[in-house]
Formats: sequence, structure tokens, C-alpha cells
Amino acid sequence: MDAVKVLCVESHTEYLEALKYMLEAAGYEVISATNGMQGVSLLKKYPVEGVLLEYDLPDATGAAVRAEMKRIKPDIPVLLFAGIGSQTPFLIRFFDSYLRNVDRPELALRDFDA
Repeated sequence: MDAVKVLCVESHTEYLEALKYMLEAAGYEVISATNGMQGVSLLKKYPVEGVLLEYDLPDATGAAVRAEMKRIKPDIPVLLFAGIGSQTPFLIRFFDSYLRNVDRPELALRDFDA
């Protein structure tokens, strides 16, 4: 079985590498972009199941990029985030849980009740 492909858009390469490492450790194949235009282009090119999208990009706001991504592929979940830090493992866990339970999103939150 092939790994699920996700797109990760982060302008800081050191943060992008950290996010890529965490997503790959969770079993995902990661396609990386460092700006909004590149992210939109890759979304058009590859069949991805979800997108992690930094809010503060050098060429556009994450909100504008998200709107364009949703126009192109309305059913793809796009999770906006603002930088990485102590919340990042939770962000990755939430993203992973949501993608694994996309048909039943209420189950995604079940993992966090404990």
C-alpha cells in the first residue's frame, strides 16, 4: 500500500524539514513547498489527501492560498498554522487523526479526550 501524500507549505526551510520529518514518521509521503504559488502548483500536479499550510508566506497570506486551494480541490482538508513551536506535535497529531477519520470527523477529536 502506498503512503498517503500530503502537501506541506512552510517558508522557513528548517521548519519545513522538521514538519516533513514528523509527517514522514507518522507514515505520510510529504510534498514540500516554500511559498504559496509553489504550493498551489503542486496541489494541481499531485493527488494529495491533505495540506498543512503556514499562514505567513512570503508571497501571499495563508488565507488567500487556502481559498485558491479550496477553489481547485474543494474536498481537500487544508489546515492553516502560524509557525512551529511547542504546539507542533499536537498540530501533527490532529492533522493525522483527521486524515485517518476524514469520513467521520467526530472520531478525530476522540483521540484528544484523554
